Amino acid sequence: MILRRILLLIFSVFFAFATAQNGEVNVYSARHYDSDIALFKDFSEQTGIKVNLLEGKSDALIERMISEGKNSPADILISADAGRLWRAEQAGLLASLDSEILTTRIAAQFRHPENKWFGLSRRIRIIVYNPNEIAVGEINNYEDLADPKWHGQICVRSSSNIYNQSLLASVIAADGTVKAEEWAKGLVNNLARKPQGGDRDQIKAIAAGECNIAIVNHYYLAKMIDSSDKTQHNAAVNVKVVFPNQSNRGAHVNISGAGISANAKNYDNALKLLEFLVTDAAQAKFAAGNFEYPIVDGIELSDIVENFGEFTADPINVAIYGELNPEAIRIMDRVGWQ
Repeated sequence: MILRRILLLIFSVFFAFATAQNGEVNVYSARHYDSDIALFKDFSEQTGIKVNLLEGKSDALIERMISEGKNSPADILISADAGRLWRAEQAGLLASLDSEILTTRIAAQFRHPENKWFGLSRRIRIIVYNPNEIAVGEINNYEDLADPKWHGQICVRSSSNIYNQSLLASVIAADGTVKAEEWAKGLVNNLARKPQGGDRDQIKAIAAGECNIAIVNHYYLAKMIDSSDKTQHNAAVNVKVVFPNQSNRGAHVNISGAGISANAKNYDNALKLLEFLVTDAAQAKFAAGNFEYPIVDGIELSDIVENFGEFTADPINVAIYGELNPEAIRIMDRVGWQ
C-alpha cells in the first residue's frame, strides 16, 4: 500500500509537470460517452490544446484526487450527478471560477452557488409505465408511487444509486424529512422485486411482466428506443412516459457537470474547455449524441427526446441534492430500500 502511494505520487508529479509544460488539459471524467470524446477532439482541433482523459467512477476519481493532493494532475473533474460534485466541493477539490461565459449561459439553478462547478447537460428522472395495465392520468407525481394501490408493481434501482439518492433529496427539499420518509417507505412497500440492475433493466422488467411502473433517467429510455437491439427497442416503445409533478413543483432534474481542480496546473486551458462545452455547437452534440437535455436553452433536441413532450422542471438549485444526500441515505436505510 505504501509503495503504491509512493508510485502514484511520483506519477502524478511527473504527469502534472509534463502537461503543464505542454499546455495540455487533464480531465478526470465519470462520463463514458463517445459524444464526450468527440467534443474533446473538436476542442483540440479548434484550439491546439490536447485533452488527456482519465475515465472512472465518480467516487473513485474523487478519492484519487484526494490521495494525489496538491500534486494531482487533474485540471477538470466531470461527474454525472450534482450530488457527487457536492462531495468533491466539500472535500476542497474544486476552485471557484470567474467566468462571464459560464455564469451567463448556465442558469443559477444548475451551478454551484459559489461557482465551484457548473452543469453541462440535464437529465430528467421520469416515471414510465405499462399502458396495458395503467390508464393515463393514474400516476401524476413521484408521491403517487407510495399509494398502496401500486403494491407489487414498481421496479427501481438500488438505494446505492446516486440518481435515486438525489431524487429522494429533492423530495426531502419539497415535502420535508417526515413526509419524504413516509414516501420512501411506501415506495419500498410497493416494489415488485428487490432493487437490482440499471435503468434499462427496469424498463426491460416492465416488458417481461415483472412490474408495471419504473423510475428511470429519460436518456436511457431514449437510447433503448434508438437501439438496433429489438429486445431493447420493443421494451422501450411500449411504455408511456410521465413527467411527474407538473401541477406543482415540476419534474426532478439532475445534471452532468464539471469543476476545475483547486490544484489545476493548466487552469487557463481548463477554463477554455469548460467554456467550449457550453457553446451552442457543443451543447447540440450533448443533445444529439447522448439524448440529454442541453444545459443551455434554445438548443435543438433529438427527435426522440422531442417526442417525449414538453414539461415543467423543478426550479430548485441542484446543489441541494448534495447537501441533503446524507439524510436521503439515512432514510433509505431506515425504510429498508436495498
